Amino acid sequence: VQLQASGGGLVQAGGSLSLSCAVSGNTAGIDFMGWYRQAPGKQREFVAAVRWNVGSTFYADSVKGRFTISRDNTKNSVYLQMNSLKPEDTAVYYCAAGLRAILSTIRRPSSYDYWGQGTLVTVSS
Repeated sequence: VQLQASGGGLVQAGGSLSLSCAVSGNTAGIDFMGWYRQAPGKQREFVAAVRWNVGSTFYADSVKGRFTISRDNTKNSVYLQMNSLKPEDTAVYYCAAGLRAILSTIRRPSSYDYWGQGTLVTVSS
């Protein structure tokens, strides 16, 4: 499984940005997809996740109500719509794929088997 994230860029606070993650390879075994982010000097943190077939979604409290994760199985893609962006949302955003969902651990990086290369989002104040 290969993941290619795109859509990052520079945006003013309060603005919006949409990220995409193209999934290729053997996607049959994917159970869930997630977005993570890592700001300079900080640990990678969970942003959102979606069950690949079921479509149920999960969010970090810090982005709930502002970000929306979605997937299009026909296009093998996952999206992250980010609204009302804040300077603290500045980070490199990564998409990830997990093969076996354990809902209690879906927010842990160790639950994901494949990672994309990341795309930089910068929110100016």
